[in-house]
Parts: sequence; C-alpha cells; structure tokens
Amino acid sequence: MLFQPLFTHARQNPQDVAVVDDKGQYTYQQLAAAAAGLGMYLSVQTDKPSVGLLLPPSAAFAASFYGTLLSGKSVVPINYLLGDREIAHVIADSGIDTVITIPQLAPRVANADLKVIDITQLPQTPPAALQPQFPSPSPDDPAVLLYTSGTSGLPKGVILTYGNLQSDVDAAIEAADLQHGHRFLGVIPLFHAFGLTAGLLAPVQLGATVVYLARFSPVAMVQAIREHKLSIVFGVPAMFGAVAHLKNASGEDFKSIYALISGGDALPSTLRAGFMARFNLPIYEGYGLSETSPVVALNTPQVNRPGSVGKPLGGVEVKIIDDNGNVVGAGREGEVWLKGPMIMKGYHNLPNETATALTADGFFKTGDLGKIDDDGFLYITGRKKDLIIVGGEKAVPREIEEVLAAHPAVAEAAVVGKKDPSRGEVVIAYVTLKPGQTATADQIRTFARDQNLATFKVPREVVIVEELPRSPTGKVLKRVLVEKANAAGA
Repeated sequence: MLFQPLFTHARQNPQDVAVVDDKGQYTYQQLAAAAAGLGMYLSVQTDKPSVGLLLPPSAAFAASFYGTLLSGKSVVPINYLLGDREIAHVIADSGIDTVITIPQLAPRVANADLKVIDITQLPQTPPAALQPQFPSPSPDDPAVLLYTSGTSGLPKGVILTYGNLQSDVDAAIEAADLQHGHRFLGVIPLFHAFGLTAGLLAPVQLGATVVYLARFSPVAMVQAIREHKLSIVFGVPAMFGAVAHLKNASGEDFKSIYALISGGDALPSTLRAGFMARFNLPIYEGYGLSETSPVVALNTPQVNRPGSVGKPLGGVEVKIIDDNGNVVGAGREGEVWLKGPMIMKGYHNLPNETATALTADGFFKTGDLGKIDDDGFLYITGRKKDLIIVGGEKAVPREIEEVLAAHPAVAEAAVVGKKDPSRGEVVIAYVTLKPGQTATADQIRTFARDQNLATFKVPREVVIVEELPRSPTGKVLKRVLVEKANAAGA
C-alpha cells in the first residue's frame, strides 16, 4: 500500500526513469534504494511517530516520503512558503522532532528544537538495499499529516490515512485513464495535497516518469513540456494564466499533451476559453480539498463538461444540502457534502472541529456551494463563508467575478463583502488589468451593470490593484481583501 509500487517497479524495470529534477535523473532502482536506506536510518533516528519534510519538488522529496513510510512513521510535509510563525505552529502541533531538508531551506527551522537531516549529506544506498523490511500498516493508519495553507488562520493538520490516499490515487488513475507511458510534470509543491497525489503517488504507482520543477515559472513550465515531451500536467489556474500570457508560447509546445488538469482554485471561464483559442488545447477542471486526499471530481478527455468540475470519482457520494439541512434536487444550489474512502480521518488535535466537519454517517461538510446537473456533473459556485448578504439577498462572489473577468481589460477579479450600516453588506470588487490595457473603476461597474446582473450584485466599488493577495499555493486570500475593504470603510 502506497510504497509497494515503488519497489515493484524497481525490481521489474530497474532502469526506467522515475524522476527528473534540477539535479539530474534517477531510475526506479536508484529511487527505491535511496528510500530504503533512508527508511533504515529514520527507524533509529527518532522515536516520534512522524517526520517532517521541508523540501521542494524533487527526487529528494520522493525518496524522503517513501523512506519515512518505510520507517513506519507518517509524513508531515512542511510548506516552506509559510511565515515563521506558521511553520513554528506546524512543528509544535505535529510533535515532530526530526526534519529532512536541504541547505537552502534549513534556515527556516534553524531556531527550532529539531534534528535537522541534510539529505544532500546522506551516503548513497547501494541497490542491494532493495529488500527492506516493509511495515504492515492498516488502511486506517495515518500516512500523512497535511497542514492546510492557513488561509483562514493558523494551518490545521489533516490526518490522511493509507486507505484515504490509496483509494484516491486509484480512483483518479481510473477516471482519467492514466497510463504507465504518460510523462508527468510536477510543478505543484508536494506539501500541497494536489501536488502530492497527482505529482508523486500517481506517477510512482504507474511506474511513470515525473519531471519536477523546484520553482514555478511559465517559461520553465513550457520548456519542460516541450523538452521532455510531457503528457500530463497538473496545475492551479494562476499557473495556466501565466502560461497564457507568454508571448512566445504556441500550440506546437503542447503537442505531446494528453491532458492539462486544473485544480486548487476555481478556473475562470475566460482563462479556459482563452487557452483554447490560443493553443487549441482544453484545460480540464477538477475539484478536491486537503480533507479529501484531495481529488473527488474530475473532467477528463473522455468525459467532460466545461464549466463543471466533472463527475465524481468512483466511490464518491455527493449530496447538495440547503440551509435547512435538506437534500436538494438536480440544478439546485446548496452546500456540497462528500462521502467516500478518501475522506480524512479528522483534524489533528482538533476534536471539536472534526466533529463539526464530519457527520455521524461519514459525510464531510466542505463549506463549498455547488449543484449537480441532470447528467451528474458537479458545479462549484462559491464558498459558503464568502456569500455576501445584501439587504437579505444572497450574492455569490464567483458569479460576479466571472462577469467582471469578461471585461476586455480585466485580468482577474476577486469579490468580497463590505459591512454597510443600511444593507448589512455591499459588494466590493478588486480587479487587476491585463498588460497594456486600461479601464476605470466606473467603466468596469458600468460593464457589470450592462451584463444584466441583479442591481444588488453590481459592485458598489471597484478597486483596481496591481496584484491580488495569494496563498503560497496561488489561491486568492479573500480574508485579506475583506479586512482591506472594511478598514477602508472605517
């Protein structure tokens, strides 16, 4: 479970390339040997149940991940893009006493009371170590303690079991018809649930090759696709947006592509349409959360509907629940509840939050708003907590953002609520403009009004900014904009 495929491929196809990163390329035999050696080392290095990984996407992360599991311990991937306070919280909350890292990132934990293992200084393990003593975890045993990015406070530890992760990668591979011959791009950080499943577990399970970029740049992403003839690319919308703005990229760069799959945030319809118009290439949107290992729905080349996040994966049960706790029918909007083998065990050290998020019969209350059409495609329409109540009427930010993004000069839009003494809240929009384009706030408001938006949904104010605040994984930080809007109002 999880680690066996690595050693199966190492025995059957030892010289197949497993990983390419900025240090070189590594065969399945080399990767398995490194994981086995590290596993033996960690088994005597710490008595704690978990080990922290502070590493960029790389062969080092892959070897450390599987080595930690082989030692019988669970993995705590640490988001090195977080602030010092948040990293200190992850270390303290998880209870780790050992972190595997590289010299460039070691200063982030220099002041913590930790055993810091520099993976670049560990001796090479000979292929003879390919017969390690495998642990025997049960499906319910924790494999990964994954901390959320902290968009609404300090990061929460999500307990993902062996069964959670294995069931999710199995279902995703089947739904997307991923194959051994596919070549993956690993550009999403592996401390992110999407990056971990799509950029590590899936390719290793298939015995495929994954090319890691330690740091995202649109130029490097296109170069990697072209030079390595990559066929599977998982990214967040901001990454695909950056690629779409490259002057020198063309459809020829993507001729090896089987599927571009977007997740981690809502994919704007303007970006999807613009990418298709320029490169003649669809972007398939999927949906998931850290708490769901993460993928629960996916558009694929075989089965897709633009605007939706696809059909639920095999084994996933979806309910749409209204404000009164009732299940609603097709086409009706409500909160998305999910059930399946990939749903987390719970939040680490947070029993009350776990009890709030998980129902007695095993459904996870996502906090996302959505609907299901007559054909079973799932649509995510917004976040429940982001709803703006204007004089008793509900304004869904994503609907307004899609309208604003259709303005010829607007690159991105983020809509939040601002407190108002007479109406409770009013709509405020923060927008960025496309390079070389100009527009005034009044022009953008007029455009929104002309699109037949209900009057209460038309932004009371439009604020043009250079960039939107983002989390380390590219998600727009709405809470920062809410604070900004209300501070301006005060």
